[in-house]
Amino acid sequence: MSNLTLILLAAGSSSRFGLDVKKQWLRIEHKPLWQFVADKLENTNLFQKIIIVSASDDIEFMKNYSDFTFISGGDTRQESLKNALREVQSEFVLVSDIARACISQNFLQSIIAKKGDSDCIVPYLKVNDTVVYENTTIDRDKVKRVQTPQLSRTAILKNALGTQEEFTDESSAIVAYGGTREFILGEEDAHKITFLKDLKSIPCLSAPSKDMLSGTGLDVHAFDDKGDMYLGGVKIESDFGFKAHSDGDVAIHALIDALLGAAGMGDIGMMFPDNDDTYKGIDSKELLKRVVKKIHNFGFVIVNIDLTIAAEKPKLSKYKMQIRQTLAEILNCESSRVNIKATTTEKLGFIGRGEGVGVIANANLKYFDWTLEN
Repeated sequence: MSNLTLILLAAGSSSRFGLDVKKQWLRIEHKPLWQFVADKLENTNLFQKIIIVSASDDIEFMKNYSDFTFISGGDTRQESLKNALREVQSEFVLVSDIARACISQNFLQSIIAKKGDSDCIVPYLKVNDTVVYENTTIDRDKVKRVQTPQLSRTAILKNALGTQEEFTDESSAIVAYGGTREFILGEEDAHKITFLKDLKSIPCLSAPSKDMLSGTGLDVHAFDDKGDMYLGGVKIESDFGFKAHSDGDVAIHALIDALLGAAGMGDIGMMFPDNDDTYKGIDSKELLKRVVKKIHNFGFVIVNIDLTIAAEKPKLSKYKMQIRQTLAEILNCESSRVNIKATTTEKLGFIGRGEGVGVIANANLKYFDWTLEN
């Protein structure tokens, strides 16, 4: 059994990346970037355990992709690392960033070969340009561009991070603690994705799959003589509303399920439980906005939606264009890609008896194509 654990840090918000999609959710063919990196490193068979640190909101979705150990991150890189280290029992730990996507096996082996030679093994790149610090030209041969992954003695790293001082990498914490570090020459191709333009420097990434992803949503609500009626985010002239935990917008609820279904993200009840008072009476447009943001964050693009609203009453013909435009704005797509149909059930069933409304929604998504942004 290996005495080495791998920690992959993926809890960042990608605030510097410049797009709605989080960089860890960029698709490499079908795989999100975090899974692509983790699978590639797992296949080396060098690690006793692999821990992925992520934002808590991402973890449930990540579990649909693989069975790695997932840990919720903190507000900083250091807090995220400390959270992960609580799960590490091995003598040594290798820490890397998901954003460093193209770590070759030779590079990895060169770091691991030094295991035990020092408290921390640190890869670095040389600086070829002239370096000026506070108006003074300094010897560039004494300047190092530090990379990850870094290999540390677990016990020493845990102790070194037991302070309020913030460090930008493991080796700085270990040296401040009184430990030792050894530098080895790094690898130019092990470039880190920080900004969108960095994708041009990542040689091992394939373009996302062009597959279309489809989902269906179905929801029904009975009428209630209290409250206002909303359908598709539009207030409908009516003497009754819907029985519901939220505002009862059955069209948006079906649409949310269709979007979540296409993305493989569960259903509306998982994301917004009807036993949670946070969502009692909430405007369903706000729920849809949250879903759309998450879908974009997780690397999907909304292609089109189609809603079929089944109702004997009220009559909806005059509202269809307004619903289309309202939803298109929230979905951030052209109104021509939002189709609204209204029908009846020919007096059959509870809908035909005028007791409520049912909606079937279909949604199509595709992966965000990051190759078109360069």
